Amino acid sequence: MGKSNSYGNHNGDSHKNKARRWKTKRRTKDLDQIHSDLKPEVAKKLLNQEVDLDVTGCAQHYCITCARYFVDMRSLKEHFKTKIHKKQLRLLREEPYTQAEAERAAGMGSFIAPKKIEVTTQPIEEEME
Repeated sequence: MGKSNSYGNHNGDSHKNKARRWKTKRRTKDLDQIHSDLKPEVAKKLLNQEVDLDVTGCAQHYCITCARYFVDMRSLKEHFKTKIHKKQLRLLREEPYTQAEAERAAGMGSFIAPKKIEVTTQPIEEEME
């Protein structure tokens, strides 16, 4: 018969996904990087990018909160309704971690609860065809 490719009984499944965790091919932006992208001047640049044929959708359909490019406006609108996008909005509501907060956690100050930030889905500019 031969030996199967699976080992054990699901207790040590971590060995199967180590290579996937180590690869940076599918690495996305961290939350603090996305927070810096949400600033109005940076967001304007990201939403109005020049045509780039190497990027999906020629870099014309971009979701700032998820840091993803989409093929067309329809798929971008469908993405706004998905669980992944809504979860990302929920994660971005919390203020990004700062050095001052790290020092307070180390005992160099009193604890201050992180502030909540209002994050909404980006406005969609529909093109006239």
